[in-house]
Amino acid sequence: MTLAIFLSILSIHLIAAMSPGPSFVVSVRTAASDGFRPAFGLAVAFGLGAVIWALAALSGLSVLFEIFPRAYLAFKIAGGLFLIWIGYKTFCHARDPLPEATTLASPRSLANAFRLGLMTQLSNPKPAVFFGAVFAGLIPPETSVPVKAILLFFVFFDETLWYVIVARLFSRQKARQAYGRAKLWTDRALGGLIAVFGLRIATS
Repeated sequence: MTLAIFLSILSIHLIAAMSPGPSFVVSVRTAASDGFRPAFGLAVAFGLGAVIWALAALSGLSVLFEIFPRAYLAFKIAGGLFLIWIGYKTFCHARDPLPEATTLASPRSLANAFRLGLMTQLSNPKPAVFFGAVFAGLIPPETSVPVKAILLFFVFFDETLWYVIVARLFSRQKARQAYGRAKLWTDRALGGLIAVFGLRIATS
């Protein structure tokens, strides 16, 4: 694999990671409501989830989805329902007061945030298809295991870095204050948006 192809894969993935989706919405909401530490846990989980889907694509999962479309449909419906549930919970808790995020304790634990991030990332099977298409078109069959491992590391790095940036931006005091003033309608809008993403995933 040439350096140009390697960088092309990482650039395509970074653009895909930055495109708005359920992970972005969950990250913004968590950073604004719970602070940087839980949102950082989400970012790491999103990176791990991207690696899992990329590894699944390298292992042929995207091909399996093409051969067995019902399996892909089942994954989509299950993932979509999970996101709809998250959206529903966000909408229902819109009236809850904004908790104080401090360096000593956070409203959402790091482990809890990590689990939420990983489940959110894995609830959308489309990255497996995305990685399958990109890898099939750009990764030569003779690519060695170490090169693939380095590629997976940078997939993790790309995804995690982007969401750490999102976490930092939306956990700043001014962002949290603005969120606190409009929490009711912001949470309702974000909850609805997450549910819409879930519905699109389940039905597309």
